[in-house]
Amino acid sequence: MLVGLYVGKREARPWIVSDELWLLVEPLLPVPAPKLVPGRPRVPDRQALCGILFVLHTGIQWEYLPQELGFGSGMTCGRRLAAWNEAGVWDRLHVVLPARLRAAKQLDWSRAVIDSSHVRAARRGPNSGPSPVDRARPGSKHHILVDGQGIPLAVSLTGGIRNDVTQLMPLLAKIPSVPGLVGWPRRRPDVLLGDRGYDHDKYRRLVGARGIKPVIARRGVLHGSGLGVHRWVVERTIAWFHGFRRLRIRWERRDDIHEAFLGLATCLITHRHVQRLC
Repeated sequence: MLVGLYVGKREARPWIVSDELWLLVEPLLPVPAPKLVPGRPRVPDRQALCGILFVLHTGIQWEYLPQELGFGSGMTCGRRLAAWNEAGVWDRLHVVLPARLRAAKQLDWSRAVIDSSHVRAARRGPNSGPSPVDRARPGSKHHILVDGQGIPLAVSLTGGIRNDVTQLMPLLAKIPSVPGLVGWPRRRPDVLLGDRGYDHDKYRRLVGARGIKPVIARRGVLHGSGLGVHRWVVERTIAWFHGFRRLRIRWERRDDIHEAFLGLATCLITHRHVQRLC
């Protein structure tokens, strides 16, 4: 049995899938197709997930995944990640986990905070482009929307020079419908906080039309608006995402693989909050 080892509050081997996490993930995985020709036995899904988490946490290249760990080859883990992402496993898991938080009344819908971070892209590919800090190098952006505690509600990937405000409405649309309490599922915060990168009256009107109050800093206004008292949670969440070394630099040419890592990281961060708060 694969179990996690803990030293105090810090996991010694965070890539080991705990029984608690596996019970949530296993029912969501697609049933593998039968093998048409005999050959090596299929690597168990739980071991493959451990290999994926090892790559996510350490940033190692797929081909260098140590075989002695027993997680299968890097190519096997990479194909499994792509297949699970295409099947929507991480999207469905990101409904199950927030539902547990909402059932325990631990999701803060009083406000949501939006921000983005730039990452260097080692290879050019879809959703990459010139870096805003060095146009000669490609880069990508992670756009993140969190609740009032910093729990991620939605993430997206774009090219490096994409204007932040263009992702405001798509991120709001990506918030899952979260059940967990009596009544309709909820997917709308009361207030949306953003920095000057989201300062545009058109988008203020669009946000307001959704029944959400926009509280966005304006360009040309001196600092000291007080938004930083609440906006720091999204910066902390960005630091949590960058704690996964595979997300600090976009190594993948394929954008779907990097988005799969982003979706998995979102679920892992949310699962930590479930463990702590529920």
